[in-house]
Amino acid sequence: MAELAREYGESLFLGIDLGTFKTSITASNGLRQTVLSVVGWPKDEVSRKMLGREVIFGSEAMQHRLALNLIRPFERGVLKYSDNSSHASGEEVANYKEAARELVKHVVGLAGPKNGQKVYGVIGAPAQASVVNKQSLIEAASEALDSVVVVSEPFSVAYGLEKLEDVLIIDIGAGTVDLCRMHGSLPEEGDQITLTTAGDYVDELLLKLIRENHPDAQLTINMAREMKEKYGLVIDTNDRILVKVPVAGKPRSIDITDECQQACKSIVPPILEAVENLISTYDPEFQQRILQSVILAGGMSQIRGLDKLIEAGLQEYGGGKVSRVEEPVYAGADGSLKLAYDMPEALWKELK
Repeated sequence: MAELAREYGESLFLGIDLGTFKTSITASNGLRQTVLSVVGWPKDEVSRKMLGREVIFGSEAMQHRLALNLIRPFERGVLKYSDNSSHASGEEVANYKEAARELVKHVVGLAGPKNGQKVYGVIGAPAQASVVNKQSLIEAASEALDSVVVVSEPFSVAYGLEKLEDVLIIDIGAGTVDLCRMHGSLPEEGDQITLTTAGDYVDELLLKLIRENHPDAQLTINMAREMKEKYGLVIDTNDRILVKVPVAGKPRSIDITDECQQACKSIVPPILEAVENLISTYDPEFQQRILQSVILAGGMSQIRGLDKLIEAGLQEYGGGKVSRVEEPVYAGADGSLKLAYDMPEALWKELK
Protein backbone atom coordinates (compact mmCIF):
# COMPACT_ATOMS: atom_id res chain seq x y z
CA MET A 1 0.00 0.00 0.00
CA ALA A 2 2.88 2.38 0.68
CA GLU A 3 4.20 1.83 -2.85
CA LEU A 4 0.72 2.47 -4.21
CA ALA A 5 0.47 5.73 -2.31
CA ARG A 6 3.82 6.90 -3.68
CA GLU A 7 2.75 6.11 -7.24
CA TYR A 8 -0.74 7.57 -7.17
CA GLY A 9 -0.57 10.08 -4.34
CA GLU A 10 -3.95 10.66 -2.70
CA SER A 11 -6.03 9.14 -5.51
CA LEU A 12 -9.31 7.37 -4.75
CA PHE A 13 -9.80 3.89 -6.23
CA LEU A 14 -13.24 2.42 -6.83
CA GLY A 15 -14.55 -1.01 -7.77
CA ILE A 16 -18.03 -0.81 -9.26
CA ASP A 17 -20.48 -3.60 -10.04
CA LEU A 18 -22.92 -1.66 -12.22
CA GLY A 19 -25.76 -4.17 -12.09
CA THR A 20 -29.11 -4.37 -13.82
CA PHE A 21 -30.98 -4.34 -10.50
CA LYS A 22 -28.37 -3.36 -7.90
CA THR A 23 -25.14 -1.38 -8.10
CA SER A 24 -22.40 -2.12 -5.57
CA ILE A 25 -19.32 -0.02 -4.93
CA THR A 26 -16.22 -0.55 -2.82
CA ALA A 27 -13.61 2.15 -2.36
CA SER A 28 -10.02 2.48 -1.23
CA ASN A 29 -11.19 4.68 1.65
CA GLY A 30 -13.16 1.75 3.10
CA LEU A 31 -16.66 2.50 1.78
CA ARG A 32 -18.85 -0.43 0.72
CA GLN A 33 -22.39 0.30 -0.34
CA THR A 34 -25.17 -1.03 -2.56
CA VAL A 35 -28.05 0.88 -4.16
CA LEU A 36 -30.87 -0.19 -6.44
CA SER A 37 -30.05 0.71 -10.05
CA VAL A 38 -33.03 3.02 -10.51
CA VAL A 39 -33.24 6.76 -11.09
CA GLY A 40 -36.35 8.93 -10.80
CA TRP A 41 -37.36 12.48 -11.65
CA PRO A 42 -40.39 14.23 -10.08
CA LYS A 43 -43.42 14.10 -12.37
CA ASP A 44 -44.61 17.62 -11.60
CA GLU A 45 -44.28 20.59 -9.26
CA VAL A 46 -46.25 18.84 -6.51
CA SER A 47 -43.92 15.82 -6.45
CA ARG A 48 -40.89 18.11 -6.73
CA LYS A 49 -42.04 20.10 -3.70
CA MET A 50 -42.81 16.92 -1.73
CA LEU A 51 -39.44 15.28 -2.45
CA GLY A 52 -37.33 18.45 -2.36
CA ARG A 53 -34.86 17.20 -4.97
CA GLU A 54 -34.57 17.00 -8.74
CA VAL A 55 -33.26 13.41 -8.89
CA ILE A 56 -34.02 10.45 -6.61
CA PHE A 57 -32.11 7.16 -6.48
CA GLY A 58 -32.36 3.58 -5.31
CA SER A 59 -34.84 2.32 -2.73
CA GLU A 60 -36.08 5.85 -2.09
CA ALA A 61 -36.98 6.17 -5.75
CA MET A 62 -38.86 2.84 -5.59
CA GLN A 63 -40.68 3.99 -2.46
CA HIS A 64 -41.92 7.14 -4.24
CA ARG A 65 -42.20 5.64 -7.73
CA LEU A 66 -45.82 6.72 -8.24
CA ALA A 67 -44.66 10.34 -7.99
CA LEU A 68 -41.66 9.86 -10.29
CA ASN A 69 -40.71 9.22 -13.86
CA LEU A 70 -38.64 6.14 -13.07
CA ILE A 71 -35.87 4.64 -15.21
CA ARG A 72 -33.87 1.45 -14.74
CA PRO A 73 -31.04 2.41 -17.11
CA PHE A 74 -29.50 -1.06 -17.42
CA GLU A 75 -31.02 -4.10 -19.07
CA ARG A 76 -29.31 -7.46 -19.31
CA GLY A 77 -26.24 -5.94 -17.73
CA VAL A 78 -25.71 -3.11 -20.23
CA LEU A 79 -27.13 0.34 -20.88
CA LYS A 80 -30.56 -0.08 -22.42
CA TYR A 81 -30.74 0.86 -26.11
CA SER A 82 -26.94 1.15 -26.32
CA ASP A 83 -26.69 -1.46 -29.09
CA ASN A 84 -29.04 0.53 -31.37
CA SER A 85 -31.05 -2.65 -32.06
CA SER A 86 -34.38 -1.19 -30.93
CA HIS A 87 -36.72 1.37 -32.40
CA ALA A 88 -36.42 3.68 -29.39
CA SER A 89 -36.74 7.39 -30.04
CA GLY A 90 -33.80 9.73 -29.69
CA GLU A 91 -35.42 11.17 -26.57
CA GLU A 92 -35.72 7.72 -24.96
CA VAL A 93 -32.08 6.91 -25.68
CA ALA A 94 -31.00 10.28 -24.24
CA ASN A 95 -33.09 9.69 -21.10
CA TYR A 96 -31.48 6.32 -20.45
CA LYS A 97 -28.01 7.74 -21.00
CA GLU A 98 -28.75 10.57 -18.58
CA ALA A 99 -30.08 8.09 -15.99
CA ALA A 100 -26.89 6.03 -16.30
CA ARG A 101 -24.70 9.14 -15.86
CA GLU A 102 -26.70 10.26 -12.82
CA LEU A 103 -26.52 6.81 -11.23
CA VAL A 104 -22.75 6.58 -11.65
CA LYS A 105 -22.30 10.10 -10.27
CA HIS A 106 -24.47 9.16 -7.32
CA VAL A 107 -22.57 6.01 -6.37
CA VAL A 108 -19.19 7.71 -6.87
CA GLY A 109 -20.44 10.56 -4.67
CA LEU A 110 -21.23 8.03 -1.94
CA ALA A 111 -17.47 7.36 -1.71
CA GLY A 112 -16.93 11.01 -0.77
CA PRO A 113 -14.05 11.99 -3.08
CA LYS A 114 -12.25 15.11 -1.91
CA ASN A 115 -12.08 18.25 -4.01
CA GLY A 116 -9.39 17.86 -6.65
CA GLN A 117 -8.81 14.21 -5.79
CA LYS A 118 -8.18 11.90 -8.76
CA VAL A 119 -10.74 9.09 -8.95
CA TYR A 120 -9.92 5.83 -10.74
CA GLY A 121 -12.63 3.22 -11.28
CA VAL A 122 -12.93 -0.32 -12.61
CA ILE A 123 -16.43 -1.35 -13.72
CA GLY A 124 -17.57 -4.95 -14.12
CA ALA A 125 -19.67 -5.70 -17.22
CA PRO A 126 -21.25 -8.84 -18.72
CA ALA A 127 -18.71 -11.33 -20.02
CA GLN A 128 -19.58 -10.82 -23.68
CA ALA A 129 -20.60 -7.17 -23.66
CA SER A 130 -20.08 -5.69 -27.10
CA VAL A 131 -17.58 -2.93 -27.81
CA VAL A 132 -20.49 -0.50 -28.20
CA ASN A 133 -21.96 -1.48 -24.84
CA LYS A 134 -18.61 -1.14 -23.08
CA GLN A 135 -18.14 2.28 -24.64
CA SER A 136 -21.57 3.35 -23.37
CA LEU A 137 -20.52 2.39 -19.82
CA ILE A 138 -17.31 4.39 -20.19
CA GLU A 139 -19.30 7.41 -21.38
CA ALA A 140 -21.72 7.03 -18.45
CA ALA A 141 -18.79 7.12 -16.04
CA SER A 142 -16.78 9.83 -17.75
CA GLU A 143 -18.32 12.73 -15.79
CA ALA A 144 -17.69 11.12 -12.40
CA LEU A 145 -14.32 9.41 -12.88
CA ASP A 146 -10.95 10.66 -14.08
CA SER A 147 -10.21 7.28 -15.62
CA VAL A 148 -12.26 4.12 -16.04
CA VAL A 149 -11.61 0.56 -17.19
CA VAL A 150 -14.40 -1.89 -18.06
CA VAL A 151 -13.69 -5.58 -17.37
CA SER A 152 -15.59 -8.85 -17.48
CA GLU A 153 -17.65 -9.23 -14.30
CA PRO A 154 -16.80 -12.91 -13.69
CA PHE A 155 -13.13 -12.10 -14.28
CA SER A 156 -13.28 -9.41 -11.58
CA VAL A 157 -14.87 -11.96 -9.22
CA ALA A 158 -12.05 -14.44 -9.94
CA TYR A 159 -9.43 -11.73 -9.50
CA GLY A 160 -10.83 -10.71 -6.13
CA LEU A 161 -10.87 -14.32 -4.95
CA GLU A 162 -7.34 -14.86 -6.33
CA LYS A 163 -8.72 -17.85 -8.26
CA LEU A 164 -7.01 -17.30 -11.59
CA GLU A 165 -6.27 -20.83 -12.77
CA ASP A 166 -8.44 -23.89 -13.44
CA VAL A 167 -11.64 -22.34 -12.09
CA LEU A 168 -15.04 -21.69 -13.64
CA ILE A 169 -16.90 -18.61 -12.38
CA ILE A 170 -20.69 -18.45 -12.86
CA ASP A 171 -21.96 -14.98 -11.98
CA ILE A 172 -25.76 -15.00 -11.77
CA GLY A 173 -27.22 -11.52 -11.65
CA ALA A 174 -30.53 -9.87 -12.49
CA GLY A 175 -29.84 -9.21 -16.17
CA THR A 176 -27.34 -11.89 -17.17
CA VAL A 177 -25.64 -15.11 -16.17
CA ASP A 178 -21.94 -14.77 -17.01
CA LEU A 179 -19.63 -17.76 -17.18
CA CYS A 180 -15.86 -17.46 -17.43
CA ARG A 181 -13.18 -20.14 -17.30
CA MET A 182 -9.85 -19.03 -15.89
CA HIS A 183 -6.56 -20.56 -16.99
CA GLY A 184 -3.91 -18.30 -15.50
CA SER A 185 -4.13 -15.50 -18.07
CA LEU A 186 -6.65 -12.95 -19.30
CA PRO A 187 -9.79 -14.73 -20.55
CA GLU A 188 -10.42 -14.64 -24.28
CA GLU A 189 -13.75 -14.53 -26.10
CA GLY A 190 -14.00 -18.33 -26.22
CA ASP A 191 -13.53 -18.54 -22.46
CA GLN A 192 -16.73 -16.62 -21.71
CA ILE A 193 -20.45 -17.05 -22.23
CA THR A 194 -23.31 -14.65 -21.37
CA LEU A 195 -26.89 -15.86 -20.88
CA THR A 196 -30.00 -13.68 -20.46
CA THR A 197 -31.97 -16.32 -18.51
CA ALA A 198 -31.12 -14.65 -15.20
CA GLY A 199 -32.91 -12.99 -12.27
CA ASP A 200 -35.25 -10.79 -14.32
CA TYR A 201 -36.23 -13.84 -16.38
CA VAL A 202 -37.09 -15.73 -13.17
CA ASP A 203 -39.16 -12.78 -11.88
CA GLU A 204 -41.20 -12.63 -15.08
CA LEU A 205 -41.74 -16.40 -15.15
CA LEU A 206 -42.76 -16.46 -11.47
CA LEU A 207 -45.26 -13.65 -12.08
CA LYS A 208 -46.66 -15.53 -15.10
CA LEU A 209 -47.01 -18.83 -13.20
CA ILE A 210 -48.72 -17.22 -10.19
CA ARG A 211 -51.16 -15.37 -12.43
CA GLU A 212 -51.97 -18.59 -14.30
CA ASN A 213 -52.62 -20.59 -11.12
CA HIS A 214 -54.15 -17.74 -9.09
CA PRO A 215 -55.92 -15.56 -11.68
CA ASP A 216 -57.67 -13.42 -9.06
CA ALA A 217 -54.42 -12.44 -7.32
CA GLN A 218 -53.30 -8.84 -7.86
CA LEU A 219 -49.55 -8.94 -8.39
CA THR A 220 -46.77 -6.77 -9.83
CA ILE A 221 -43.28 -7.66 -11.04
CA ASN A 222 -41.82 -5.97 -7.96
CA MET A 223 -43.91 -8.19 -5.69
CA ALA A 224 -42.78 -11.29 -7.61
CA ARG A 225 -39.14 -10.21 -7.29
CA GLU A 226 -39.50 -9.76 -3.53
CA MET A 227 -41.06 -13.23 -3.23
CA LYS A 228 -38.19 -14.77 -5.18
CA GLU A 229 -35.57 -13.00 -3.09
CA LYS A 230 -37.21 -14.10 0.16
CA TYR A 231 -38.35 -17.61 -0.72
CA GLY A 232 -36.41 -18.66 -3.84
CA LEU A 233 -35.50 -22.37 -3.94
CA VAL A 234 -34.83 -25.24 -6.34
CA ILE A 235 -35.05 -28.10 -3.85
CA ASP A 236 -38.05 -30.16 -2.83
CA THR A 237 -39.47 -29.15 0.53
CA ASN A 238 -42.35 -30.10 2.80
CA ASP A 239 -42.54 -26.51 4.01
CA ARG A 240 -45.04 -24.59 1.92
CA ILE A 241 -44.48 -21.00 0.81
CA LEU A 242 -47.58 -19.03 1.74
CA VAL A 243 -47.79 -15.35 0.84
CA LYS A 244 -50.51 -12.76 1.23
CA VAL A 245 -51.58 -10.92 -1.90
CA PRO A 246 -54.51 -8.61 -2.65
CA VAL A 247 -57.61 -10.16 -4.23
CA ALA A 248 -60.19 -7.52 -5.09
CA GLY A 249 -58.36 -5.28 -2.63
CA LYS A 250 -58.53 -7.79 0.24
CA PRO A 251 -55.47 -9.77 1.46
CA ARG A 252 -55.59 -13.50 0.77
CA SER A 253 -53.04 -16.21 1.49
CA ILE A 254 -51.91 -18.29 -1.50
CA ASP A 255 -49.43 -21.16 -1.87
CA ILE A 256 -46.64 -20.35 -4.36
CA THR A 257 -44.23 -23.20 -3.49
CA ASP A 258 -44.46 -25.00 -6.83
CA GLU A 259 -44.42 -21.80 -8.86
CA CYS A 260 -41.36 -20.48 -7.02
CA GLN A 261 -39.47 -23.74 -7.42
CA GLN A 262 -40.32 -24.05 -11.12
CA ALA A 263 -39.32 -20.45 -11.88
CA CYS A 264 -36.00 -20.71 -10.03
CA LYS A 265 -35.15 -24.07 -11.63
CA SER A 266 -35.63 -22.59 -15.10
CA ILE A 267 -32.14 -21.07 -15.13
CA VAL A 268 -30.35 -24.36 -14.49
CA PRO A 269 -30.60 -26.09 -17.93
CA PRO A 270 -29.10 -23.09 -19.81
CA ILE A 271 -26.30 -22.88 -17.23
CA LEU A 272 -25.47 -26.58 -17.57
CA GLU A 273 -25.50 -26.28 -21.37
CA ALA A 274 -23.08 -23.36 -21.17
CA VAL A 275 -20.86 -25.29 -18.73
CA GLU A 276 -20.81 -28.19 -21.18
CA ASN A 277 -19.71 -25.82 -23.94
CA LEU A 278 -16.87 -24.36 -21.87
CA ILE A 279 -15.70 -27.76 -20.56
CA SER A 280 -15.86 -29.63 -23.88
CA THR A 281 -13.78 -26.94 -25.62
CA TYR A 282 -11.19 -26.79 -22.82
CA ASP A 283 -7.85 -28.59 -22.89
CA PRO A 284 -8.82 -32.25 -22.18
CA GLU A 285 -5.97 -32.65 -19.71
CA PHE A 286 -7.47 -29.90 -17.52
CA GLN A 287 -11.21 -30.56 -17.89
CA GLN A 288 -11.58 -32.56 -14.67
CA ARG A 289 -9.48 -30.06 -12.76
CA ILE A 290 -11.69 -27.11 -13.66
CA LEU A 291 -14.83 -29.10 -12.82
CA GLN A 292 -13.58 -29.38 -9.26
CA SER A 293 -13.62 -25.59 -8.85
CA VAL A 294 -16.94 -24.14 -10.04
CA ILE A 295 -17.84 -20.97 -8.12
CA LEU A 296 -21.25 -19.27 -8.08
CA ALA A 297 -21.42 -15.50 -7.59
CA GLY A 298 -24.09 -12.81 -7.94
CA GLY A 299 -27.35 -12.30 -6.07
CA MET A 300 -29.11 -15.29 -7.64
CA SER A 301 -26.34 -17.61 -6.43
CA GLN A 302 -28.05 -17.58 -3.02
CA ILE A 303 -31.16 -19.40 -4.23
CA ARG A 304 -31.58 -22.35 -1.86
CA GLY A 305 -30.14 -25.55 -3.29
CA LEU A 306 -28.88 -24.00 -6.53
CA ASP A 307 -25.25 -25.01 -5.92
CA LYS A 308 -26.23 -28.62 -5.21
CA LEU A 309 -28.54 -28.83 -8.23
CA ILE A 310 -25.81 -27.58 -10.57
CA GLU A 311 -23.33 -29.94 -8.91
CA ALA A 312 -25.72 -32.84 -9.55
CA GLY A 313 -25.90 -31.83 -13.20
CA LEU A 314 -22.11 -32.21 -13.47
CA GLN A 315 -22.27 -35.93 -12.69
CA GLU A 316 -22.45 -36.88 -16.37
CA TYR A 317 -19.07 -35.16 -16.86
CA GLY A 318 -17.45 -37.25 -14.17
CA GLY A 319 -18.59 -35.11 -11.26
CA GLY A 320 -17.59 -31.70 -9.98
CA LYS A 321 -17.63 -29.40 -6.96
CA VAL A 322 -19.73 -26.25 -6.84
CA SER A 323 -19.33 -23.59 -4.14
CA ARG A 324 -20.68 -20.09 -3.55
CA VAL A 325 -18.86 -16.85 -2.79
CA GLU A 326 -19.27 -15.62 0.77
CA GLU A 327 -20.32 -12.10 -0.17
CA PRO A 328 -22.31 -12.25 -3.43
CA VAL A 329 -23.30 -8.58 -3.27
CA TYR A 330 -19.70 -7.34 -3.16
CA ALA A 331 -17.62 -10.09 -4.81
CA GLY A 332 -17.57 -8.31 -8.17
CA ALA A 333 -16.97 -4.82 -6.75
CA ASP A 334 -14.22 -6.10 -4.44
CA GLY A 335 -12.49 -7.79 -7.36
CA SER A 336 -12.76 -4.63 -9.46
CA LEU A 337 -11.22 -2.61 -6.62
CA LYS A 338 -8.33 -5.07 -6.39
CA LEU A 339 -7.85 -4.71 -10.15
CA ALA A 340 -7.82 -0.94 -9.74
CA TYR A 341 -5.07 -1.24 -7.13
CA ASP A 342 -2.98 -3.48 -9.38
CA MET A 343 -3.44 -1.54 -12.65
CA PRO A 344 -0.20 0.12 -13.80
CA GLU A 345 -0.43 3.90 -13.95
CA ALA A 346 0.62 3.90 -17.61
CA LEU A 347 -2.35 1.72 -18.48
CA TRP A 348 -4.77 4.09 -16.76
CA LYS A 349 -3.42 7.00 -18.76
CA GLU A 350 -3.65 5.02 -21.98
CA LEU A 351 -7.30 4.11 -21.40
CA LYS A 352 -8.42 7.50 -20.13
